[in-house]
Amino acid sequence: MLTISAAEVDHALTFPGLVETLRTAFREGAVQPVRHHHAVERPDGAASTLLLMPAWTDFNAAGTSSGGHIGVKIVTVSPDNNAIGKPAVMGLYLLLDGATGEPEALIDGQRLTQWRTACASALAASYLARDDASRLLVVGAGALSPFLAKAHSAVRPIKTIRIWNRTPANAEKVAADLRADGFAASAATDFDAELGEADIVSSATITTTPLIKGALLRPGTHVDLVGGFTPTMRESDDDAIARARVYVDTRSGATKEAGDIVQPLASGVLKPDAIVADLHELARGQGEGRRSADEITLFKSVGAALEDLAAGIAVYNALKA
Repeated sequence: MLTISAAEVDHALTFPGLVETLRTAFREGAVQPVRHHHAVERPDGAASTLLLMPAWTDFNAAGTSSGGHIGVKIVTVSPDNNAIGKPAVMGLYLLLDGATGEPEALIDGQRLTQWRTACASALAASYLARDDASRLLVVGAGALSPFLAKAHSAVRPIKTIRIWNRTPANAEKVAADLRADGFAASAATDFDAELGEADIVSSATITTTPLIKGALLRPGTHVDLVGGFTPTMRESDDDAIARARVYVDTRSGATKEAGDIVQPLASGVLKPDAIVADLHELARGQGEGRRSADEITLFKSVGAALEDLAAGIAVYNALKA
C-alpha cells in the first residue's frame, strides 16, 4: 500500500488535468452512498464534524475496463483550529482495489480535498462562467483559497485575482503566495466594490451570515459557493439566489446539506424545479449551462464522494509505477 503525502499529491495532479478527470467521472457516474455526517460535541468550544464519504465504481482515471476501485474519505472539520494556527479541515483517503478490497493507497485527505473541490468548481465554471471572464474575487483566505484561484485560472482567462478576508493580513498572505507563483493577485479591502466588479466570485467560508449580496452582482457574474456544508451555513443572500440561474454539484447532496440551497427552498425563494442542473447533467449534456453574457449564474457545491474517488485514482495511477 502506498502512503501518499500532500507534496506527492501536488506532484501527481494538474488543474487542467483534474478538471477533465472530474468531467469524465461525472459523465460516467459512480455509486455514492449517503455520506455519514456526525457532530462531535466538545465540553469547550465549537463542535467538530466527522464526515465519512464512501464511493465505488468501475471507472478509473486511465479510462480502461478493470475491477474498479473502492474509496472512503474520513474528514474532520474543527472550526476552533483556526485559533491555534491549524487548518479547520483534516482528513485521510483510503483507496482499495474494487475486486479484492486490498488497500492500494492512503492519501493525504486534506490535500486531495483541496484539489478536487477547487477543480469541481472550475468544472462548473467551464459551463457557467463567461468565456471572457478575467476578474476573479476569492472570498476567504483559508487553505482552499489558492487552489480555487489556480483552478478557475485553468479554465478561464483570469488576469486579475483579488482575495478578501475579514482579517486583511490573511488575504495578503494568500495573495503574496499567488504572486510568487506568477499570478496577478492582491488583497481586497472594499468587499462590496469587489463584488460589483468581479466576473467570477468564488467563496469558501464557514459563515452563517450571508456575505454575497445579490443586489451588488453585475450582469454576467458567475458565483461559486464552496464553503457552507451544513443547512445552517450560508454564504449568499436571497437576492443572489433570486437573481441567478442556480446549479449544484449533486441534487441529493445540495438540497439536504447546503444552507445556500436548503434555506431558500424552505422559504420559497427557490423552487426545486428552478435548480437548472447538477454536474452529472452538465457533463452528460442533459442540462443547459450559461445561455447569455448577461445572466448571473450560481453554483453550489457540498462535495461528492465521486470527486474524491476520481482524484484518488488519478493520484494512485500517477505514482504507483
